[in-house]
Amino acid sequence: MKKSVLLALLLTGLSLPAWTDTQYELRVDGLACPYCAYGIEKKLKALDGIIEESLEIKLNDGIVRFQASDEATITKSSLKQLINDSGFTLRGLETQIVQQEERRGDE
Repeated sequence: MKKSVLLALLLTGLSLPAWTDTQYELRVDGLACPYCAYGIEKKLKALDGIIEESLEIKLNDGIVRFQASDEATITKSSLKQLINDSGFTLRGLETQIVQQEERRGDE
């Protein structure tokens, strides 16, 4: 019995900690072609903390979705400015905290 409890405590202590990231979903007016998407993609990838492989742009729906690490300092006003500088209009922004089971190898 004592060995079982000790083993359970040991295994619990060895589990990987969970980190959180923030998922952003932007509704963008005027996003209609791949060239448009590339302009926004390039500007987003230049921001610190963006998880590049999470970037998804749905042209027909005008949706830009990406995740950023919890250390990133991304604000609604900075995203609005980025979208405006790209020649588009930010119509909506939703954020959601997502949990990562293991830390990415590059961090």
